[in-house]
Amino acid sequence: SNSRKQKTFLSSKNIYMAMKSLSFLVVLSLLAITLPLAIASDPSPLQDFCVSANTSADGVFVNGKFCKDPKLVTADDFFFPGLQNARPVTSPVGSTVTAVNVNNLLGLNTLGISLVRIDYAVNGQNPPHTHPRATEILVVQQGTLLVGFVTSNPDNRLFTKVLYEGDVFVFPEGLIHFQANIGKGPAVAFAALSSQNPGVITIANTVFGSNPAINPSILARAFQLDPRIVVDLQNKFKK
Repeated sequence: SNSRKQKTFLSSKNIYMAMKSLSFLVVLSLLAITLPLAIASDPSPLQDFCVSANTSADGVFVNGKFCKDPKLVTADDFFFPGLQNARPVTSPVGSTVTAVNVNNLLGLNTLGISLVRIDYAVNGQNPPHTHPRATEILVVQQGTLLVGFVTSNPDNRLFTKVLYEGDVFVFPEGLIHFQANIGKGPAVAFAALSSQNPGVITIANTVFGSNPAINPSILARAFQLDPRIVVDLQNKFKK
């Protein structure tokens, strides 16, 4: 009788352990199925906006660029020449930015990186701007630059540094930053950005040169300026 009870107990225990193991496997399987969904996310935006189309027939753009048939790809699709050459500086701010991104180096599509060359005249600057889709890392090839960026509200903390030839500085994604040539001669810098199409929002151009223009009274209050000064600035930045 005792032997029979012991066998029954062992049998029940084995069933319980088997069910427990099965339950563990079921949970593990569910986790394996759902984990990719849990860690998935939308792709980073590669353009300013991408309004959804009602039908595929209305679709013109994708979030980035269409892909070329791999059989038709050549080495030239991954090549951009002449970035060692100085660019003329004719802009009012005293700098010229030469971008190498997915628009002129097609092989960058989906690779999440791009490059710029910046030429600065004496006293020139790359004025306060932001890249909505990229972190930027900059290296000075020639000259002396004062660089900096400002953190977001409410601190608005300014980080600045004087850079010399060979120095490197990084600007976090989305933060307003600038470079100014404080040396006695022209300056040159190269910067890499963590997007195939980082975008650029130059603060003054965007605020005072929008099309159509922002109501001057709004900007006058925002910047605590006389509306006549705002109108004068809008005229200067008008395209």
